[in-house]
Amino acid sequence: MQGTRIVLGSVTPQNIKQLERFHQVMFPVSYNDKFYKDVLLGSELATLASFADTAVAVACCRVGHSQTQKRLYIMTLGCLAPYRRLGTGTKMLNHVLNICKKKGLFDNIYLLVQISTESAVDFYRKFDFEMIETKNCWKRTEPSGAHVLQRSLEVPSGQKADVQCADDRQLNRLRRNFVVLHK
Repeated sequence: MQGTRIVLGSVTPQNIKQLERFHQVMFPVSYNDKFYKDVLLGSELATLASFADTAVAVACCRVGHSQTQKRLYIMTLGCLAPYRRLGTGTKMLNHVLNICKKKGLFDNIYLLVQISTESAVDFYRKFDFEMIETKNCWKRTEPSGAHVLQRSLEVPSGQKADVQCADDRQLNRLRRNFVVLHK
């Protein structure tokens, strides 16, 4: 079952309910209808991983901004327990990293990891993510704290990831293409 039988596919109107069920099982946070509508607007970074036509992992991201940086926010990235340690999560995260590398427009990638999931922190550290802060994020979830993890990315020379320097058409295209992944 090692990663080779895992197939990555886009989230579509035909499989959005599968994504909703997956999130209900995997994450302690409830996502509203707007979240799923936004996922459908994106393409490359709203990804389901399937094994034998069953969703076993998800990755949902969106473009985030600070005053001086363009960032990719992983809103959800999760893998069902039986498919962990088989390369599935690695395949999902590498998919996200490859898209960032191909686009070459992001200063960094960041995500929130619930403080009780040290295995997730260890997973992201293997991919050069660093813990930059811990904060209280969720009101209806215990524990409510989250580690903010971040990985800096290289921007190819001659390109600027700076939001203030990005072309508006390019930003709009990125907004349409990037949606959701880990909370």
